[in-house]
Amino acid sequence: MLYALYEAGYYGSTPLRLTARATRDFWSSSLNPARDTPVGRRLFASADLFANLTRRYGRPDWNIHEVMIDGEPVRVRKTEVWRTPWVRLIHFTRNMADMRKAGRTSLEPPVLIVAPLSGHYATLLRGTVEAFLQDHEVFVTDWSNARDVPMLEGRFDFHDYIDHIRDALRFLGPRPHVVAVCQPGPPVLAAAALMAEDDEPSRPGTMTFMGSPIDARLSPTVTNKLAEERPFAWFASNMIYTVPAPYPGMGRRVYPGFVQLFSFMSMNIERHQQAHLRYLEDLMKGDGDSAEKHLEFYDEYLSVLDLTEEFYLQTVKTVFQDYLLPKGELTHRGRLVRPEKIGDIGLLTVEGENDDISGIGQTQAAHALCSGLPEALKEDYVQPHVGHYGVFNGRRFREEIYPRVRGFIRRFEAKVDKRAAANAAE
Repeated sequence: MLYALYEAGYYGSTPLRLTARATRDFWSSSLNPARDTPVGRRLFASADLFANLTRRYGRPDWNIHEVMIDGEPVRVRKTEVWRTPWVRLIHFTRNMADMRKAGRTSLEPPVLIVAPLSGHYATLLRGTVEAFLQDHEVFVTDWSNARDVPMLEGRFDFHDYIDHIRDALRFLGPRPHVVAVCQPGPPVLAAAALMAEDDEPSRPGTMTFMGSPIDARLSPTVTNKLAEERPFAWFASNMIYTVPAPYPGMGRRVYPGFVQLFSFMSMNIERHQQAHLRYLEDLMKGDGDSAEKHLEFYDEYLSVLDLTEEFYLQTVKTVFQDYLLPKGELTHRGRLVRPEKIGDIGLLTVEGENDDISGIGQTQAAHALCSGLPEALKEDYVQPHVGHYGVFNGRRFREEIYPRVRGFIRRFEAKVDKRAAANAAE
């Protein structure tokens, strides 16, 4: 019912939204002699803010067309290389002629960046992708909006997620590197453990976990405490709604993206209110640069997707209530997941000092679980002065975190090359 009411509210506000757009266009027109007056700027700013707050935010564009590599511009093309109804595997292909100009003539290690399926689109990792493109062939999981997947395609749950990660790694070939950002940590670790136990050629070379709830019992945050305090039945009764018409997935039971967005925004409501007030003031002052930065952030932040009922509820119970992976009780398709069987996959964990989503220690827990790994293949890093978003985006990520991830992968690749050379000599 809530989903239908939400849609009715959007369509019901259409006349007001159209009026606001017309007002905004009128007071920003170069033909209006009063547009630069205090009254004109105030009317324009108010109309623009209302139009932006009430409009529909769709899937954002990646807008990655070029990256700088060793001082040379390299063109980038986005290509879909594999898909299911639930995910598209995107390859960001770098132009080879430009790569040669930058002095890069050999193949570089492939990296699979597993985007979170927790309410936002994969484009939230735009900055992450741009950083990795400097040194790697980059592939990203671009998850589907559940409301756009017809009921005929069936279910998608926590274990289907694990299977999708395994299939994506197999598609990339021998020993690709995998980076899990936030939510994917537990299923990616489970996929790696299963592939390691089976000695699959496509098991990861290294796995990097960034701000991931591997063990959500440690340093619990507001989000973790909510999951503990509420019984499982509460989530099933209060967080799940039916997709209405005219969406392709109408009738599907989902955890709507707008519910997730409201939950996140309510945690920092004053900060968001102040941000919009500053935006209003910037427009009235004519500060277009500051206003544009605000729009860039909220165009991404307010773009949300729905999760299937089964995936959301299983994640709540498996990761945030029963803690099955760290307790050694997680099973997948009848098999016990045993991270201790991982023996030759490099492990790097990255956490943010001020992370209010995944507290310090939750990601580091992967080291204890992967007890079969030699210490030489393990590294941990806590980035000072950053919160959850700063672990995978922003200046400190580009300048301090990414170089550590790059160095970790390079050291693993160097060991592989050394072993290959030794075997060839024999």
